[in-house]
Amino acid sequence: MTERKPPGVDFESFVDKQIREAAERGEFERLPGFGKPLDRPDAPYDESWWIKEKMAREQLSFLPPSLALRKEAEDAREAATRAPSERMARRIVEEINEKIRAALARPPEGPPLNLAPYDVEDVVASWRAGRERRTS
Repeated sequence: MTERKPPGVDFESFVDKQIREAAERGEFERLPGFGKPLDRPDAPYDESWWIKEKMAREQLSFLPPSLALRKEAEDAREAATRAPSERMARRIVEEINEKIRAALARPPEGPPLNLAPYDVEDVVASWRAGRERRTS
């Protein structure tokens, strides 16, 4: 645990001392990536680059819940049209419709949802049309 800054000691000199002592103990040498160049030397400067990269590695989303649901709904519709069976296509649409209905009942944070449950029969008709195109 780091020490607390003693009263009367300049904050900057206190922090510098902590860093210097940690470097002398070799604590920075055990960090992943020590001595290696940064991955993106040509990229324009972005002060939150490390946050974005960490979120990507952890597969976290930074979309507001309403936009994340819109994206999930688009992906579900696309997945339904490529589903291996009509039954699977129906199940995908019904599952996303449940989430959409729940969000309409209790709107999530973020921009307006602007989403309505999908018509299962329309999606299944698209699935059938896609299947006929692939088999002919």
